[in-house]
Amino acid sequence: MHPALNIAIKAARRAGQIINRASMDLDRIQVATKRPKDFVTEVDQAAEAAILEVLKEAYPNYGILAEETGATPGKGAQGEEFQWIIDPLDGTTNFIHGFPQYAVSIALAHQGVVTQAVVYDPNRNELFTATRGRGAFLNDRRIRVSNRVKLSETLIGTGFPFRTFDHADAYLNIFREITEKTAGVRRPGAAALDLAYVACGRLDGFWEFGLAPWDSAAGSLLILEAGGLISDLAGEGNFLDSGNVVAGNPKVFGQLLPIIQAHRGDRLPA
Repeated sequence: MHPALNIAIKAARRAGQIINRASMDLDRIQVATKRPKDFVTEVDQAAEAAILEVLKEAYPNYGILAEETGATPGKGAQGEEFQWIIDPLDGTTNFIHGFPQYAVSIALAHQGVVTQAVVYDPNRNELFTATRGRGAFLNDRRIRVSNRVKLSETLIGTGFPFRTFDHADAYLNIFREITEKTAGVRRPGAAALDLAYVACGRLDGFWEFGLAPWDSAAGSLLILEAGGLISDLAGEGNFLDSGNVVAGNPKVFGQLLPIIQAHRGDRLPA
């Protein structure tokens, strides 16, 4: 296992311990609103602090992009090349409601390309990991995307574009068409886990608009290393910057993307 992946796993598990302890007494947690429908708790902040402590001790020069503390430039040549991308608690709204679908997400990018990934579900003690070129794993077991071919038999994940309603009509039109053409659509509320579920075959595909880099960085590598495809709405690799994601096993991705692209006239995001 790559040394940086080992460190990321250690950091994710430490954050998971904080989250699990806090989940036992949700009524005591202080919740603040960052923006409409976007919450932060002291648990998010404590989990992120724990992650940063572990990562900085092992790699003090690497840059950091974290949901709660933002971007911290690295130091020297290493700092220019390497950046940790961190979501300490993806699915905060689920967490504060006691809905057990949330995760810790940690990715390492080298010159803008994600090379290490960890998505950790502390509820189920499920650890999804990947190193570029070495495959994707769930609790040390190799995982692959599903092998479903017919769109009518697929289960597709999505996330509502809650940060902005500029593209709500386009999203709802896409949602309606995909619901009609598939076996079902699910919206669990934690994009990092949704992408991990695509990687291990629990979902056959996924789409969402307006994600932050920390929502999709780790999950994107899991999917690629599990034999899947992921792109922005143009079918290119700019999803970390655009925040718009389409993913799936190769056969499903090839059918899902054109459905979404066909709604460009409905104010579809770039």
